Amino acid sequence: MDMTGGREYQTSYDAPNGGVIGTGVEIETPDGTCAAAFFHPESGSHPGVLFWTDAFGLRPTMRGMARRLAAEGYSVLVPNPFYRVADAPRFDPTRFNFQNPDDRAKLVPLIASVNAPGNTEKDAVAFVSFLDAQKEVSRRKKIGTQGYCMGGPLVMRTAAALPDRIGAGASFHGGGLVTDRPDSPHLLAPRIRAHMYYGVAESDDARQPDAKDRLKEAFAACGVPVEIELYPGMLHGWCVPDMPLHNGAPIYSKPDAERAWGKLIALYRMALA
Repeated sequence: MDMTGGREYQTSYDAPNGGVIGTGVEIETPDGTCAAAFFHPESGSHPGVLFWTDAFGLRPTMRGMARRLAAEGYSVLVPNPFYRVADAPRFDPTRFNFQNPDDRAKLVPLIASVNAPGNTEKDAVAFVSFLDAQKEVSRRKKIGTQGYCMGGPLVMRTAAALPDRIGAGASFHGGGLVTDRPDSPHLLAPRIRAHMYYGVAESDDARQPDAKDRLKEAFAACGVPVEIELYPGMLHGWCVPDMPLHNGAPIYSKPDAERAWGKLIALYRMALA
């Protein structure tokens, strides 16, 4: 395996499984060394995908989702987005309590490290460069990027930083996509050329009902193809299987997560062909 741009190291998930190979890699960025997981079909060259995790970071659930995507015919990189300040995994989401201020406070420095001005863009360039150096990634095809929760804005920053390389972007229950700050992600729409998809949780929409409209208007103004879809009854985080309980009830909803997964695959098949 060509590891140009990264160093290979052994992990517990680096054996072929169902036609997919997963490998732990280390990628050099301007700010240090980032551990990541790289999944790809056993043979051939395929469209690359940069997979941005939620606030719980790189962990078995994220690897499982990436492995599933690789089985669909994609070469998928899942970095530890918090490599500047912490190794992965950092938390067990099933033991996390969003209602506990002490638990929530643990996420603040992690999220701040990736959201600091310019950090996502530097990382995106390094991660996409890594993908493009792998023989399992076809440079003749565009790259996709997807993100969950805090990963939604990272998808937009990636697509804006590399408009000639990113062909599709998908955000699922993305947080902070539209703000009143001058660096709001939705203001990046004029710099994006990718086909975009946004799956919006009803709970997020209830907190910020105008966000989906402002997002749609931003993309319409510059002619960027976008689909924004509301998922009725869904809580923030519904796509990720290891989300903690909310008031004693599951956040994850398999039927709606499968619906969102179908949207993702359809987007990639259309835009990364």
